[in-house]
Amino acid sequence: MIRLLLAALLFASPALAQRSGYDDASVQTRAMQDDDSANPGFLWVRHGEELWSQPTGTAGKSCANCHNAPDTLRNVAARYPAWDATLARPITLVQRINRCRESHQGTTALAPDNDIMLALSALVGLQSRGTKIVVANDGPLAPFLADGARLFRQRQGQLNLSCANCHDDRAGQRLGGSIIPEGHANGYPQYRLEWQGLGSFNRRLRSCLIGVRAEPYGPASAEAVAIELYLMQRAGGLTVETPSVRP
Repeated sequence: MIRLLLAALLFASPALAQRSGYDDASVQTRAMQDDDSANPGFLWVRHGEELWSQPTGTAGKSCANCHNAPDTLRNVAARYPAWDATLARPITLVQRINRCRESHQGTTALAPDNDIMLALSALVGLQSRGTKIVVANDGPLAPFLADGARLFRQRQGQLNLSCANCHDDRAGQRLGGSIIPEGHANGYPQYRLEWQGLGSFNRRLRSCLIGVRAEPYGPASAEAVAIELYLMQRAGGLTVETPSVRP
């Protein structure tokens, strides 16, 4: 009951106007994201297009066998993480793709930063590019959102910092010469110049936790899913930018 009341307080009113990480990026980085021919994330998108029609697993099925063209998944990424009635818990888009792989294709689940998963999640995410994020904040998701909000504000690690200390309290200020973003999860998987590659939300979260010298959450852990759920709901009103480009 306490978690439900907390969720109601946190999510009853519309969020204030947010700034995407795109808004805080340099002119050059924004130009890279805006030009599909220059955006390095499209290397993974093209790989995803190849994989889309390739049969795999014991069922010998491809993504196209069930979903036809990728654009049939328009707007899907804008509402994940979403409630899974079978599992009775929220799941991320990566987990949804893995459930399809295991249940319908008869093949193994993939880690979030496996190149195949990055390619497929980038392709699916691209179908929602420009779509406003609308993640439900009531019903069975409410206690999980409350958990995500609590974890976002919970101080952790040897540095005793929370996500909110940087991405709420000091957003727009500078750290090491770079602008601290608000930390919205509206562009994953994203190409980061510091990585020189595409990476998942889990990779970014792991980097932040290591940065404050805390123990990283497992990619499929309840904590990681709750934080991603909260951050996507917090980004409501922003648009999906997959594959985004960040410093």
